[in-house]
Amino acid sequence: MSQVRNARFQIGQVVRHRIYPFRGVIFDVDPTFANTEEWYESIPHDVRPAKDQPFYHLLAENAETEYVAYVSEQNLLPDESDEPLRHPQIPELFEDLRNGVFRFRYMPEH
Repeated sequence: MSQVRNARFQIGQVVRHRIYPFRGVIFDVDPTFANTEEWYESIPHDVRPAKDQPFYHLLAENAETEYVAYVSEQNLLPDESDEPLRHPQIPELFEDLRNGVFRFRYMPEH
């Protein structure tokens, strides 16, 4: 049985990819891989991450576009650039940014 590690990053934290040129804000965390096998197999074998680590859902952006990314913990680093993020969904989920972490927006129940 594999041991689940504690997540190194938190919801609202601004991070960047270790290899590819994109960054974003974390909006959800899976304790281990929870995407499709097809998605996993589409990752080139030489850079394919282990499944038994936290995976993060990001509101991500690169120089050209904004999107949602699913990234393993081993491929993330804290983003210390202080550059503003432009992803259009950030204001829907988060409020002010303090010390590299966005505060989750309060959502009243209907």
